[in-house]
Amino acid sequence: MKKRTKSRVFALQMLYEVDLTGVDAEEALSNFWQAKGPAYAGGEGKVSEKKEERADVRAYAEELVRGVVERRKEIDGWIEQFAEHWKIDRMACVDRNILRLGAYELIFEEDVPVKVALNEAVELAKVYGAPDSSKFVNGVLDKIAKTEGAKRGRMP
Repeated sequence: MKKRTKSRVFALQMLYEVDLTGVDAEEALSNFWQAKGPAYAGGEGKVSEKKEERADVRAYAEELVRGVVERRKEIDGWIEQFAEHWKIDRMACVDRNILRLGAYELIFEEDVPVKVALNEAVELAKVYGAPDSSKFVNGVLDKIAKTEGAKRGRMP
């Protein structure tokens, strides 16, 4: 699994915890890395390729979680606007957080190509969502990309 893909999987798990339990982002980050064990703890020691890779995975996952939480209200507004006949609180928790993560990357992570952000979110939905989640995620994020992304010069 590629580093950024792994970061997205980890970020989704942490966002799920934030959403389900109501803990703040920093507590979810702490809980998650503690559960992952010393391999992701950072700190001093011999620098190896694996350790550097884990540090990159951790850094991007944390960036995603903090970014989504910070802009959650704005992101949720877009999701409700483009998920026809759906309220954000009525969506499955996994789908809701995949959409949040995907929308954040689409709009705010300028180094991530729009098509990559869309594809990664759809792949997360295929693995972690219900059978039709990937179609739902693709449809909503495509609309967000074409409207909000276009306003910011991020075209699909």
